[in-house]
Amino acid sequence: MPSKADLTEQTDPQTIKLVEERASIGVRETITGRVRVTTATETFDEVRSHELHGTRFEVTRVPVERMLEPGEAPPGPRTEGGVTIVPVFEEVLVTETRIVLTEELHITQYETTETVDIPVSLRRQTATVARVDPEG
Repeated sequence: MPSKADLTEQTDPQTIKLVEERASIGVRETITGRVRVTTATETFDEVRSHELHGTRFEVTRVPVERMLEPGEAPPGPRTEGGVTIVPVFEEVLVTETRIVLTEELHITQYETTETVDIPVSLRRQTATVARVDPEG
């Protein structure tokens, strides 16, 4: 039964409101499907190149065979034009002991660069997505 407030709101005295519908909107979750995600890891070999820098030495024996004078100081190692010279001595028995410079080692230094290939194992992972029906 309409209340007095409802009757007074009406402008047409011949019309009486009896029923009124109201709408309400809501959200509910519904499973419409499923997704299966699988991952796979693969290993693959790859060759990587890299330059190696180093130093190489070459030794050359140079015969001298020079007898040092008595009281003469033996020469020490020295460098001449990028070559390191290391004297090698020998004592020889004469009537007296003298030092004989028998040879010199000439050591030459060379810079080297070499490219090497190094095999490495790398891994790559991929994902696969597949739809499945709601029942499984």
